[in-house]
Amino acid sequence: MRKVMAICIASGILLSPGAARADADLFRKSNCMACHAVDQKRFGPSLKDVAAKYSGDSSAVDKLAKKIQVGGAGVWGQVPMPPQPQISDADAKMLAEYILSIK
Repeated sequence: MRKVMAICIASGILLSPGAARADADLFRKSNCMACHAVDQKRFGPSLKDVAAKYSGDSSAVDKLAKKIQVGGAGVWGQVPMPPQPQISDADAKMLAEYILSIK
């Protein structure tokens, strides 16, 4: 019985939304908020719009992670997205996964 309880507790910890909060914290700590908001357009599209656009795209995490680091232009209009080379590969991927998780 103790083993079952320990597994349930461990599973609850692993499945808790803590990782999503960590990604949201990373989003807030990065330069992303200067141009993006979760549910409204600023200089760039809302994160909800980005998530909707790339939904179902199996290569979206890699595409967005690269775009975070090297920047981009033309996908969402005339305003270019400046590169963020200070963001590590791992953090760029975590940010991309966070963005794609937003509904």
